[in-house]
Amino acid sequence: MAGTINKVILIGHLGDEVKMHYFEGGNSIGRFPLATNETYTNRQTGEKVTNVEWHNIVVRNKLAEICEKYLTKGDRVYCEGRIKTRQYEVDGQKRYATEIHVQDMTFLSTKKDPSSPQSSAEPMQGNPTPPSVAPEEDDDLPF
Repeated sequence: MAGTINKVILIGHLGDEVKMHYFEGGNSIGRFPLATNETYTNRQTGEKVTNVEWHNIVVRNKLAEICEKYLTKGDRVYCEGRIKTRQYEVDGQKRYATEIHVQDMTFLSTKKDPSSPQSSAEPMQGNPTPPSVAPEEDDDLPF
């Protein structure tokens, strides 16, 4: 294979409000944390264990403005983008931050959803509809 792929797909909940930064020339960047989780049963204790993973999401320009306008803490979103690591210095020490630079996003929470009353269900223009994440009921598949 000659090429490489850097693609990230996440479905998760916003951990905080979108923080916006505006620049000269009209450009903008929005940042927010996104939580994804996995749940499994511990074989030794029989307890359900939930692990939460936090992702630093970065959106730019028009998408950032739409996110700021419609998203609130707790909203569920589908994100597609690329993973990037940046380096910066604090008090002479090198630090690294891993971020997901999102190009496509779909809001999954609806305004009718009582768990997130202020969110939007409208997808961003030109974005694919995410695959269904709800389990199918009573299907005849053996797996």
